[in-house]
Amino acid sequence: MYDRILYPTDGSEPAESVFDYALEIASAHEATIHVLNVADTGRDSLTQRQEAVPELEREGEEIVDEAAQRATDSGVAVVSEVRRGAPSTAIVEYAKQFNVDLVVMPTHGRRRLKQFLLGSVTERVINTAEAPVVSVNPDGDRPRTYPCETLLVPVDGSRGAQLALAEGVAVANATGAALHLLHVVDTGSLGLDARSILKEDELTERANSIVADAVETAETASVETIETEVEYGSPARQIRTYIDENDVDLAVLGTQGVTEFNRYVMGGVSAKLVRTSPIPMMWVREPESDDAA
Repeated sequence: MYDRILYPTDGSEPAESVFDYALEIASAHEATIHVLNVADTGRDSLTQRQEAVPELEREGEEIVDEAAQRATDSGVAVVSEVRRGAPSTAIVEYAKQFNVDLVVMPTHGRRRLKQFLLGSVTERVINTAEAPVVSVNPDGDRPRTYPCETLLVPVDGSRGAQLALAEGVAVANATGAALHLLHVVDTGSLGLDARSILKEDELTERANSIVADAVETAETASVETIETEVEYGSPARQIRTYIDENDVDLAVLGTQGVTEFNRYVMGGVSAKLVRTSPIPMMWVREPESDDAA
């Protein structure tokens, strides 16, 4: 299902530690991996020091050449390139130009070892790339393996969640993974008045309906193993807890969702999940949010 996989790298230790996972995905799908380094000419300091750009490009060539050799040694077809520009823009443009099927990238790199690049490179790519993006926390303490065995798709009935479900179903069928469908009733977003008016059985009925629709979609696509769960509370917290308790290998989420009572931007949930998730997370962008991205 994936023929072209893009791996942007700055050559840092966090980026290199995630490359093996990208190679595993490429190997499993017999895909070509595209290794991209971006000489960041978007920074103000570099516009004042144009003589530094050739050095950045030479460094980038060394980075992609080393990665390309690792890919070749692993038996994975590889293409490598160095480009100039703002990293997030260059990554998204490259992915579009080469019809990339999947982008795999770490959550942080060399410039801020203790600070995630969310709100910067990774978040911008997640919010603007047409292809699904897998974010991998290099500091996660769980082994990263692909093909995955346990795949989680949180569902909320939104268009974004439907796109994530379609991608998750395809991955489950391609890998043979058990598909776990989780709906979180966001009770934290309800005001006291709403909680006093709405009965728990009404919340449960709607949650069960959303999960049933997702199960029907998965069964129609011939997914062999399907598990379901409805939880109550904070979406980010409940998703993280479910991941830990069920040994989930990979989670697939839409970048926006709709709860029962108000619209929330999944970016707020994703920021929490990416910072704390011990496993890779695949983000599928909602096309309707193009203007807001």
